[in-house]
Amino acid sequence: MQSSAVFLIEFGCLILGLGLLGRFAGRFRFSPIPLYLLAGLAFGEGGLLPLGASEDFVAVGAEIGVILLLLMLGLEYTATDLVSHLRTHYPAGLVDAVLNALPGAVLALLLGWGPVAAVVLAGVTWVSSSGVIAKILGDLGRLGNRETPAILSILVLEDLSMAVYLPIVTALLAGVSLAAGGVTLAIAVGVLTLVLVLAVRYGRLVSRFVSSDDPEKLLLVVLGVTLVVAGVAQQLQVSAAVGAFLVGIALSGEVAEGATSLLAPLRDLFAAVFFVFFGLHTDPASIPPVLLPALALAAVTTATKIATGYWAACRAGIGPRGRWRAGGTLVARGEFSIVIAGLAVTSGIEPSLGPLATAYVLILVLLGPLTARWTEPLATRLTGRSRRRGVPAPPGAREALDEDQDTVGRT
Repeated sequence: MQSSAVFLIEFGCLILGLGLLGRFAGRFRFSPIPLYLLAGLAFGEGGLLPLGASEDFVAVGAEIGVILLLLMLGLEYTATDLVSHLRTHYPAGLVDAVLNALPGAVLALLLGWGPVAAVVLAGVTWVSSSGVIAKILGDLGRLGNRETPAILSILVLEDLSMAVYLPIVTALLAGVSLAAGGVTLAIAVGVLTLVLVLAVRYGRLVSRFVSSDDPEKLLLVVLGVTLVVAGVAQQLQVSAAVGAFLVGIALSGEVAEGATSLLAPLRDLFAAVFFVFFGLHTDPASIPPVLLPALALAAVTTATKIATGYWAACRAGIGPRGRWRAGGTLVARGEFSIVIAGLAVTSGIEPSLGPLATAYVLILVLLGPLTARWTEPLATRLTGRSRRRGVPAPPGAREALDEDQDTVGRT
């Protein structure tokens, strides 16, 4: 009975604190994610007041938070939209992989960690955080912006690529045979393809099965289906986040609209728990020894992600302001990077890799909401100064599209 009371007090104080931090962030019009992470650092390993009784519940809540973030992201688009965006933006996915995986691989080799560690660190620097970016887009009111489909396409391509990358990394770290690694990879790709085909071809049947006029029944069925699909996907070596995203894609029409309004409060609650959980498992004492290389890597990959988003949005015909917004939004790293680093830490290939990855992700998770908010205004101001001084503006800077003017008001 006493442990139950301690749990309620701990978790209640945590939620209350997050609410106050969110209110503070809202007053100054910036994303609360950095504050949630700092709260996790304060109450985690090596922090001021470590949590004990509620830690297991927070861990489960964090998993649900990522799933709900990706489900809600999927609900914004139909299966037809997904296929169209993937066909249109796959070159941007290739550019994204090259520009952002290469710095991590090069740093690992320069530090003398070997080729396996280079493959691992390449994955850490490659993949943006779908969970963090979904939260940022919602906080800044940009889900309806013209550049958002280009952002989501890159995120989806990254998440789908993880279904191929993670089995390869697992096989490399375990030192298994090529045949065994190939079987695991084939299973992952097969499951991913099957779920995607079902979402595209039979989305209407899924929506009909889920549909209900009773909000309570609709909430329970949608949430239940999402958790089951996410769990099965993860069990079969496919990301739970990808499974949740595809469930959202499969739902359409009134079902999607009703589910969005019902799930939004749950998403906000568990998403906040996810960001706190990330901070809880970061020991502040492990960060200073690897801070300099982490900062250097963060600086390089911030620039490469901004370049990736800018190029992808430019290729999609988005105006200059939307291009800068797309680039700044993609900066944050998060859940996948931590999963990849965790695999390496478990295998014991390089003791410093875990702290470096943690510091790197923490820097960019804190920086990501700031670049999402301020990259476009700063770039617009700098290009404006260049034109006033007679310096030629970057290509496309003069044709500021009307839709860019419209979307700025929603940020």
